[in-house]
Amino acid sequence: MATTNAIPTSGLGRLSDATRRRLQRKARIDVWFERTLFAFAFAVLLLLGAIIASLMFSSWPAIQRFGLDFFTENRWAANVEVFGALPAIYGTLLTSFIAIVIAVPVSFGIAIFLTEQCPGFLRQPLSTLIELLAGIPSIIYGMWGMEVLAPLLRTWFPSVFPAGTGLATAGIILAVMIIPFITAVSRDVINTVPAVMRESAYGLGCTTWEVTRRVILPSVKGGLVGGVVLGLGRALGETMAVTFVIGNNLFLNTTLTGQGTSIAALIANQFSESDGTQRSALLALGLILFLITFAVLAFARYLLRNSTGRHA
Repeated sequence: MATTNAIPTSGLGRLSDATRRRLQRKARIDVWFERTLFAFAFAVLLLLGAIIASLMFSSWPAIQRFGLDFFTENRWAANVEVFGALPAIYGTLLTSFIAIVIAVPVSFGIAIFLTEQCPGFLRQPLSTLIELLAGIPSIIYGMWGMEVLAPLLRTWFPSVFPAGTGLATAGIILAVMIIPFITAVSRDVINTVPAVMRESAYGLGCTTWEVTRRVILPSVKGGLVGGVVLGLGRALGETMAVTFVIGNNLFLNTTLTGQGTSIAALIANQFSESDGTQRSALLALGLILFLITFAVLAFARYLLRNSTGRHA
């Protein structure tokens, strides 16, 4: 492999033998370093391709048997071998949407408070606390949702949450889980805004709201979108916390607070005891979740690129 870091041999003759050998050795190390980095990057692509290929191969029997009905059937009944992905797809998208709607404004508000308004003696403790919240295992959030949040919702809103659990409850749990991720990323990117930009805006008479809206947020728009996409990716694939509180109803329930299921929860509940067509159908659900996540990330990149181009 050609490299731009190779040392011209024409100039080595004027150097001592020890110096020449040392420079040649460094050049060889640089070449191997470049090749190693290329191998690492290529290995990631190979691993991604292998995952997609294995999911497609394993899920093909179910897709071939059920065809488009697999995506439109509104129930999942393993006992009669009726496998419909629609309830799980609907539950995954709805709970993730609820989580993003709740988490994004809260996370941005916390990040702006920590960087612009928080007293100095509280900034570091609060930032550390938020980072610690991101490390709590998901099963702990699920247990808290089942033992605390669901009974509270059932008690306070019995007509809306008769069972306490359901799609909306799962969305709230996901929002609590992804708030630390989005907040941490947003805080870090806001801190990259040069102080001179803030001071110049304040010197022109701008209020804190105007500085935040017209100076800080436009400057770090890409980083904020990245934080939201990171949180959305966590919400789409979350398993244990959702399994505790979503209700695990395998029939399509289009109500916001009704019980349902998600792709990750359904796979977690049934994969260990599945075989044959059922296992193939569960792997097809995994492929669908992979494609949904990829589509969301691609769409976010598309929006970000267009938005950056319009404001360039």
